[in-house]
Amino acid sequence: MLFAVAMIFVDQTIVSIAAPSIVEDVGLTSSGMQRVVNAYLLALAAFFALGGRLADVLGHRRAVVSGTLVFVAASLLCSAAPAGDLAESWLVLFRAAQGLGAALVYPAALAVVVEAFPVGERGRAVALFIVLASGFTVLGPLLGGWLTVWTWRAIFWVNVPMAAVALVLTRLAHVPSVRRPERVDVPGAVLIALGMGLSVLGLQQASSWGWSAPATWACVGGGLAVLAVFCRYELRTEQPLVTLRVFRERAFTADVLVLFFASLTLLPVMFFASVYAQTALSASPIQAGLYLLSFFAGFGIAAQGGGRILDKRGARPAMLLGTAFGCAGFALWGAKLTDLSPHAQWPYAVLAGAGIGLLLSPASTDTVNRAIGASYGEVTGVTQTVRNYAAAVGMAVYGTVLIHVTTDRVAATLSAAGASAGEVRGAARAVAEAVTGHPDDHRPTGEGPTAALMRGAMGAFRADFAEGNQWVFYGMALALGMAFLCALLHPGTRVTDGPTGAATDGTTDARREDARRDDRP
Repeated sequence: MLFAVAMIFVDQTIVSIAAPSIVEDVGLTSSGMQRVVNAYLLALAAFFALGGRLADVLGHRRAVVSGTLVFVAASLLCSAAPAGDLAESWLVLFRAAQGLGAALVYPAALAVVVEAFPVGERGRAVALFIVLASGFTVLGPLLGGWLTVWTWRAIFWVNVPMAAVALVLTRLAHVPSVRRPERVDVPGAVLIALGMGLSVLGLQQASSWGWSAPATWACVGGGLAVLAVFCRYELRTEQPLVTLRVFRERAFTADVLVLFFASLTLLPVMFFASVYAQTALSASPIQAGLYLLSFFAGFGIAAQGGGRILDKRGARPAMLLGTAFGCAGFALWGAKLTDLSPHAQWPYAVLAGAGIGLLLSPASTDTVNRAIGASYGEVTGVTQTVRNYAAAVGMAVYGTVLIHVTTDRVAATLSAAGASAGEVRGAARAVAEAVTGHPDDHRPTGEGPTAALMRGAMGAFRADFAEGNQWVFYGMALALGMAFLCALLHPGTRVTDGPTGAATDGTTDARREDARRDDRP
């Protein structure tokens, strides 16, 4: 299962590193490349609930194998992208297909791991799985930097050997594949995909459309309205895509809220820290990957501790400690970004990583342990939908904040250097978009006064970009502060093995009766 999910985690970051080479080789616009990067994450968010349901309907082994084949086929097609007008549509389509394959693989893979261990050992087992699987995320920048020197197409070829090993090991391990013959809720799948896609699109485009633009709020508001319709529909259908009654349980709801706010930081920090290192610290792609290792060092060490706390004391203590450490870590890390010294930052990066590591496994495992009718694939699909939707929202909001703050700081730098008000307006936006990874085709050229000032102020621009990132990291600290408040809502009950092997924790008789009805033929 680790080899099966390795591709998913590597692909979350590897394409961002290779983006400049892809733009140059196939002739994408900057906005087109942004859509390519976001297509994968949006597809993950939109289809995870469907993937969790299909994992139950098809059986976990079949879902892992099918998803792996879809993922690797889409990877090969991405690597074959043609140059010219067709390039953007081609890459967006097959990056989304990769997301669909990943949405099939991950819920089923985690469900296999969960079912392989008794409740008392799941905390440590799932913690180890999540640590090792998440560790592949940091390989994205490292592999991307190394492979792009050869050809950007190789970043997709690397998925082929990982898929081959995953398929062979899945067969050798005799992974069980028990099917739950149920109807797949196609209307629900369409509604959740449309709602999430629209809302995230509005947040992503806010930096270019503007927060006051009707199109921005039409997308955000329309997406949220569609999600409300989705919830109403799911409550009325007999075999819903998402069993919303799991949210009746206070502990489950608290777990999911903690995962939502924590996920506003986990994947976004990989992207923004990597871009910060390459821009503000002038690091190479490989050095940027190494910069992230301190975060993962704290994450990996603390995750095992979080699993042990879950097994002995339940999820609540681990989530409270993790959110508190993470909030402090990101706030202190952000305060040091403007020093432009990685040596001054690593202790706080370790603390931030430790906070995420402490809470992630307990919150994820506790939700699965509380699955109604032992539908591990379904509940995993719910939690991963929430996590990936939050990551997409975080990427969109933080990206908008970064561009706006950097634009304001660059404008102040140019004004202080003597540029006129007319020159400052366009030049500041061009510089901000260039350093945040969204280059503009209309940046100043030639030997005019602004171009000369810009050449002389590059050091100041790096500091301006670092200050923009500072607000992004403060936003991540705020998100973990919200997660701490949500962790306080958890009742602190523990899940143990009941007499029949079902997960119980003193919940109501009504809930247990719901579970028994779900298990009837």
